[in-house]
Amino acid sequence: MLKYVCTMCGWEYDPAKGYPKGGIAPGTSFEDLPDDFKCPVCGALKLHFMPRKSPGDDRSS
Repeated sequence: MLKYVCTMCGWEYDPAKGYPKGGIAPGTSFEDLPDDFKCPVCGALKLHFMPRKSPGDDRSS
């Protein structure tokens, strides 16, 4: 699963880890987060997150 990073502050959501403090269980994909999910650091909306490629993940080849 791709990790997603907040474009406002750089906080990263890792679906493998979830966000237990916020009630998000490990294994929860970014797409399955509630529509009202906000960055726990800066409060940015879900639409302000972008996927981050993992090192070595080159989909162009």
